[in-house]
Amino acid sequence: MANKSWSNLSTGQRRGVVLSGVVQFALLGAALVDIWRRPEEEIRGSKRLWALASFVNFVGPVAYFAFGRKR
Repeated sequence: MANKSWSNLSTGQRRGVVLSGVVQFALLGAALVDIWRRPEEEIRGSKRLWALASFVNFVGPVAYFAFGRKR
């Protein structure tokens, strides 16, 4: 599977790859906007660290929404 090129993927597989990228990009954008708009007192930890963690991988924005925001 790792040696497959884009042209060898089925239409469903290509759509899945594109959809997962779009979802990850949208979640990153939502996390960064929320970090930017929210006051420092409403975030557990540093705004800068949460913003950096959001760029690391898909887990960064999910972790921010689950653990970084005070309710």
